[in-house]
Amino acid sequence: MPDSSYSRWRPHPWHGLEPGPDAPRIVNAYIEITPFDLMKYEVDKASGYLRVDRPQRTSSQPPSLYGFIPQTYCGERVRRLTPGCERGDGDPLDICVISERPINHSEVLLRACVVGGLKIIDRGEADDKIIAVLEGDYVWGDAHEIGDLPPALLERIEHYFSTYKLVPDEPPKIAVTGRYGYAQAAAVILASIEDYAEKFSRGG
Repeated sequence: MPDSSYSRWRPHPWHGLEPGPDAPRIVNAYIEITPFDLMKYEVDKASGYLRVDRPQRTSSQPPSLYGFIPQTYCGERVRRLTPGCERGDGDPLDICVISERPINHSEVLLRACVVGGLKIIDRGEADDKIIAVLEGDYVWGDAHEIGDLPPALLERIEHYFSTYKLVPDEPPKIAVTGRYGYAQAAAVILASIEDYAEKFSRGG
């Protein structure tokens, strides 16, 4: 007889998985895009399957694994942490995960140690990118603050997000306004968990 403690169906990666028992320091990350992808993929909010969003327009490739933290939502509490924003972006909280060994498959779940983040404003919306390292990574596993990572690596991540939506002959619509360390990242993660609880768990 099957174990009744397990769901009969695959859980939705946003709603059916959890941020993790050790959040905000260690979080679960659902990976949508790898550094090898020239397509922009994202989870379809209705079905939970990964779908093609668009081809990457430029030659820039993601410099890290990229996905989101389950059961998070960028709403009003996240917006308050980014002065000048009109609203949160209405999506789960994005996360970039650095791994020394290549992971070339998306739709994987991993545990990541949070070290900081990027403050990003996308057309008036708060669109933070949490930065983390793969838990147990033999090269990056001892990093606990954003300053523990090489500046060049952070510059690549910033450059990617400042250019990946550029359209020729149009002004940039995304601004990377700064980096922050673990304390601020923890505040953003906890705010996004509370935003999620208000919107979904309470029928918002």
